[in-house]
Amino acid sequence: MITGKQRSYLKSLANSIDPIVNIGKNGITENLIKQADGALEARELVKFKILNNVDLEANNTASELAEILGAEFVVSIGRKFVLYRESDEKIIKLP
Repeated sequence: MITGKQRSYLKSLANSIDPIVNIGKNGITENLIKQADGALEARELVKFKILNNVDLEANNTASELAEILGAEFVVSIGRKFVLYRESDEKIIKLP
């Protein structure tokens, strides 16, 4: 569980990154989970984007995906959201 201060720090880091995982009309699929898991392991902080033609809400999708991946929900803005999961290499140093 991350604290408010850590969440704020992660939000500031997330501002400068682009979404690398796009969620399409199929929603959360096995392939999406594998892609997101690999991205979280490699980067720790990953921004997701729900495509415009998809009828999913960012908050609900983020919560469901965070639970599946064992990640922390950081922030949701519009159709984008950010998840964080500490990897073995500890790339990001939290305050």
